[in-house]
Amino acid sequence: LQWEGKEVLHCEVGQPESGAPNAVAEAAIAALTGPPREVMGYTDAFGLLPLREKISAHYKAKYGDDAVSDESVDPSRIVVTTGSSGGFLLAFMSCFDVGDHIAIASSGYPCYRNISGALGINLVNVKINKEFKLTATELQEEIARRKEEGLPPINGLILSSPSNPTGAMLTPKELKDLCNLCEQEKIQFISDEIYHGIVYDKEEATALQYSENAIIINSFSKYYSMSGWRLGWMVIPEALVDPINRLQQNMFINAPTISQTAALKCWDADTLSELEGHVVKYRTSRGIILGELKTIKEIDSTNIAPADGGFYVYVDLGEENVAPGLGSIAMCRALLEEENVAFTPGSDFEDPSGTLGDRRFRISYAGGVETAKRAMDRFHRFWPTWLE
Repeated sequence: LQWEGKEVLHCEVGQPESGAPNAVAEAAIAALTGPPREVMGYTDAFGLLPLREKISAHYKAKYGDDAVSDESVDPSRIVVTTGSSGGFLLAFMSCFDVGDHIAIASSGYPCYRNISGALGINLVNVKINKEFKLTATELQEEIARRKEEGLPPINGLILSSPSNPTGAMLTPKELKDLCNLCEQEKIQFISDEIYHGIVYDKEEATALQYSENAIIINSFSKYYSMSGWRLGWMVIPEALVDPINRLQQNMFINAPTISQTAALKCWDADTLSELEGHVVKYRTSRGIILGELKTIKEIDSTNIAPADGGFYVYVDLGEENVAPGLGSIAMCRALLEEENVAFTPGSDFEDPSGTLGDRRFRISYAGGVETAKRAMDRFHRFWPTWLE
């Protein structure tokens, strides 16, 4: 459609409209042009030490000096990665063998499914609850079911909070209970925290507060608005330092040096002020989308995920609003063709063995307030024609 000259409103991808913060972009230009012009050669496998020190200080400042121990965020246990995707790959390869079983939320980020599948790891889809969450309650039920039926045990759990696609966020107690259960059952917990910082009136907690064995994965792509710079980080247990160092050296050597150099500016006061301004815009866009959805009487409010954090609203059309061949996949296709608005059908996120993928869809509001407003205006116009 865009090749035909049509304007498409992009509400399908988690791509911040803002781009990198000003100071980050300026630091990259200065490093590349000088004077003096920096070589941009290899860094240590775990990344630039000054950057790892800043990440360590970030945890103490954000979650509380007493909440996160010095040992857990020692720079020697922080790995700067090639995006969070590099972190997922390093975590899976260091912790699991072919044939192991990893639990994921039944509504979850598709790359968990795809990367683990490519490595020969079996997935255990754990059904989310009515609040669109996977908590210790749901995980315990799955553990008990597998024991009762003689199925292989769960070796790992990877979970994002705030979640992609639902936006649902675990409370600190829910996160603590999940960490405790994983410790009790010897399940390696991988806590995906890449949407931290983009939260609406909820208390954030990191798994580092409750577990010495959890792996934390974060990214510069979302809150820091640096998606194309391919930069993320891990915080890992001491026991994984050596194996992940070996994997990183052989698979990636190091994360992009220019991105690391520029990211040193991410925690400057002016940068943080700029980034908090982005969150204000996300909140406004979120309100526009949720407000518009409330006016559509056919969509039950309980079928709209809570959108506690991140920049997505996840919607279940309900059984009454779908028919064979006329589910969310067809709806998203028709919306794109008729109104030039791109939403993402739930088939990207749901357990492929079920049918919810063709009932649910995700709206991203990372693309700006005006995009969200115009997209929802068009969706409101489209909706009655779709029901017909």
